Amino acid sequence: MGCVGSYDDIGQRIAKSFGEVLLKAGVPFGILGSKEICDENEVNRLGERGLFEKIAEKNITLFKESGVSKIVTISPHAYNAIKNEYPRFGGNFEVFHSTQLIRDLVIKGKVKLTKKVNARVTYHDPCWLGRRNGEYEAPREILQAVPGIELVEMPRNRQYAYCCGGGGGNFISDLLGGGERAPARIRVREAVETGADLLVVACPTCARMLGDAIKSEDLDDRLNVRGIPEIVSESMAT
Repeated sequence: MGCVGSYDDIGQRIAKSFGEVLLKAGVPFGILGSKEICDENEVNRLGERGLFEKIAEKNITLFKESGVSKIVTISPHAYNAIKNEYPRFGGNFEVFHSTQLIRDLVIKGKVKLTKKVNARVTYHDPCWLGRRNGEYEAPREILQAVPGIELVEMPRNRQYAYCCGGGGGNFISDLLGGGERAPARIRVREAVETGADLLVVACPTCARMLGDAIKSEDLDDRLNVRGIPEIVSESMAT
């Protein structure tokens, strides 16, 4: 679930939609609930290596005691930590980001996208999914499979995509501030210029940062933020 998926209202909405997708597709899954601890990707990036190692080892023990072998995250930050950092502490799991799993389920025919979602969409590449882990195509393949969606790219996309400004702990600390030059506000202005009415994300942190930026830019009547699981759930037959 991750911290943002657990405690932020937009993150909760995306997490719930991803659960709905898995249920509709008949995919068995579980969550740790109140036992879940933060993945601590941001703590690690802020330099608290000792704390990160301590929490990573706790999570690894919890996963193993729970019989976990496959892990799927809605957060690219959690995906990066568990996939790339946890193996150093003995945490060797098969790790997926939600868009990778959904894309695979679409290919296998388990996720059937039948309902039209009539929207002009632009997709924002999260730093921790894109530049850090090289996953650019799974989210786009999903969106292109949804009937009714017209996908348009912002000039800065894939490895050149502009950050939402939430990484490295700024999501919590707001060290960069929220003025006109805030990364998220710059990014939503880029999104509006494409003519899109939906700004689609694959990260709950991006969803919150960009959603707040839309309000700051007074663009509520022109642009909305949606998570990919929300779009997929809407397009799937009940």
